[in-house]
Amino acid sequence: MSKKEIAVVGLGYVGLPLAVEFGKHYPTKGFDIKTERIEELKKGIDSTLECSTEELKHATQLTFVTSLEEIKNAQIYIVTVPTPIDRYNKPDLRPILSASKSIAQVLKKGDIVIYESTVYPGCTEDDCVPILEQSGLKYNVDFFCGYSPERINPGDKQHRLPSIKKVVSGSTPKIAEEINALYSSIITAGTYLADSIKVAEAAKVIENSQRDINIAFVNELSLIFERLGIDTLSVLEAAGSKWNFLPFRPGLVGGHCIGVDPYYLTHKAESLGYHSQVILAGRHINDSMASKVASKAVKLMIKQGHKIQSAKVAILGVTFKENCPDIRNSKVFDVVNELEEFGCQVNLFDTWADSKEVYREYQKTLEPFEQFSVKDYDCILLAVGHQEFKNLDFRDRKGILYDIKGLFPQSMSDARL
Repeated sequence: MSKKEIAVVGLGYVGLPLAVEFGKHYPTKGFDIKTERIEELKKGIDSTLECSTEELKHATQLTFVTSLEEIKNAQIYIVTVPTPIDRYNKPDLRPILSASKSIAQVLKKGDIVIYESTVYPGCTEDDCVPILEQSGLKYNVDFFCGYSPERINPGDKQHRLPSIKKVVSGSTPKIAEEINALYSSIITAGTYLADSIKVAEAAKVIENSQRDINIAFVNELSLIFERLGIDTLSVLEAAGSKWNFLPFRPGLVGGHCIGVDPYYLTHKAESLGYHSQVILAGRHINDSMASKVASKAVKLMIKQGHKIQSAKVAILGVTFKENCPDIRNSKVFDVVNELEEFGCQVNLFDTWADSKEVYREYQKTLEPFEQFSVKDYDCILLAVGHQEFKNLDFRDRKGILYDIKGLFPQSMSDARL
């Protein structure tokens, strides 16, 4: 295909790896409204740790910009901005609608706008296209759209962008083929051409909804087995000896996808008069786990004779998953808030998270990991399974060890989730 200029709008965990791959083959502009993000990338530094300095250097046709003027010559715009939820668990479309407004200012005849942000079925054409048409251009006459859902797994160094099969779609058969050819040129795992933009949007949102429901199931099992006095992980290991048993484990469900995407689907369903039962039940269970973890930690301390008021609690790990600096929608902070309401003094330790970002997003302070001592705390709550925690020796602890990630053998901890 011809070497059209590409502009990737949004350079977070999704946008940067995409811009880097395209920047190896096509003239590409990486656009972000955060000037500090652009400045660090120009220096070859990626604070998300998704791309190394060497990878950034290899993208020889990629330049980083902050002004719309610098992307006005692009013929393909790819939107990779966040799609979060608000405090009421409703879709917050402000970032994607704002990005659409910006693109509308530079949109030209023949341009293609591809959305990668996770949305509900119909969002691209019902919500974003009308904003693009404010440019004065007509959809599927003067400009075209596509949808190719992101499948980036933050912190995963095995499943990288090129090695993950990519779902693609376009607003006309011809445009769909062009978009398919574009992504096929950088995705070694191949592509899947969906029947329509709506189908591609729906495929993405159910991927994470399915995972959410499966995790909710094992979380509910953990609550049942706790009452039975059975270790949940031991049960799952036994059941996992069957070839077709799905290996999900209990835990806190946060992050930018699994804890968010199901609400996009249920929001759309409700707008059509259908009230979800299974999906929202799973969300209810997973959203309640932080409170249950905090309550169990308090009960364990009481059982061991610790005074809860002013009890010292160390929480190991605040990111939403292991070996990754991503703190978006981390449910660990919900556990922190619950413990503080009980009157506990909580210290946070993490070997991956950025302390400035943690304070900016959650108004919580990270303690230097080097100062952590197992002898100082009435409760140590292992919340995230970072690799650095595996070498810790808890034998001299004075308090309880609550290993919610099952990082250590059952015999080493006082409780596991």
